[in-house]
Amino acid sequence: MMLNRYLHFFFRKILLHAFFWLLVLLFFSYLLGSSNEDLKYAGSFSIFLLPVTMITTYTVIYYLIPRFLLRKKYLLFSLYSVYTLIISAFAIVISIFYGLVFIMNMNYRGMPAVSRSLLFMMTLVYLVVVAVSAFILLKQNYSSEAENKTLENKILEAQLKLKEQELHYLKMQVHPHFLFNTLNTMYGHALKKSEETPDMILKLSNLLDYLLYQVDKPWVSLDSEIDHIKDYIALEKTRFRNSLSVVMNFPAELTNINIAPMLLIPLVENSFKHGEITDGKLTIQIDLTIDDEKLWFNVKNSTKDLENSRRQNGLGLTNLEKRLELLYGKNFDLSLHRNANSFEAQLSLNYLKSLPHG
Repeated sequence: MMLNRYLHFFFRKILLHAFFWLLVLLFFSYLLGSSNEDLKYAGSFSIFLLPVTMITTYTVIYYLIPRFLLRKKYLLFSLYSVYTLIISAFAIVISIFYGLVFIMNMNYRGMPAVSRSLLFMMTLVYLVVVAVSAFILLKQNYSSEAENKTLENKILEAQLKLKEQELHYLKMQVHPHFLFNTLNTMYGHALKKSEETPDMILKLSNLLDYLLYQVDKPWVSLDSEIDHIKDYIALEKTRFRNSLSVVMNFPAELTNINIAPMLLIPLVENSFKHGEITDGKLTIQIDLTIDDEKLWFNVKNSTKDLENSRRQNGLGLTNLEKRLELLYGKNFDLSLHRNANSFEAQLSLNYLKSLPHG
């Protein structure tokens, strides 16, 4: 493993950098050699110029940029850049002088015109420095974007898992009251040896399957939800007997419509839990209308007084609203209407625009 790391460093860093500076040396030699006769001079002179270019470049990309520019210390970056510019300009002058002494034997007039120009030589060096610095900044920007994207994906995954856990928690809170009431009713019928008991057990079995297993599915068909609402009401009728009046208005065709499970049943459960008998009956009216992308589900129950109706939006409806927010975002509206003798919950839902969920 350690050997592989060293090999990777050798090939990725040393050889790559060596190849790059070889190209820079050839670039310098080409520009400094004004004719074929000057190629030997240009190559030799470029060797004097290359160390200045390398030191200046590495100072900028490994010290000034990461330590000051990327940390947004712009004043210090500007100050040290000026220092680097002054020192490197002095080093370029020294390089020209060494080239004059060791290559041209102090024959200044014999030097090509471009190598006698300090401005041209500085431009040549700083062109390489700027090009490499720009490449490093682009690479850093790309790496930062990739890291930010990775971090964003991790945050989204964590939020999704949190949302799934919250959904599961809210689902588990939906049905305890109904099960408690139904089991009490079945217990009473069993004591009386009622013939309705087997049918009640079958309906409860279907509901338990829906509540405990189907509820973990991301989608259920709308007609399945309605069928279980009907089973739920049938079980409640055995409890209320003649003191219950339920009017259900459902469309004849409910095919090819999917919704998240347990969105409509809590509204019906709430009407039984908090509804009150007035004039000898608990009156509940349930209406469902649908179009190509939305559904409207209204449940209205009788109450004795306004004060009682204010207590009807308890834990069940609060949990339902949280589930709707997690599942459908802003693509729903749950409104509650109270008056002196009734309570009405109205749900409008764009069932085609659910959010991703588990």
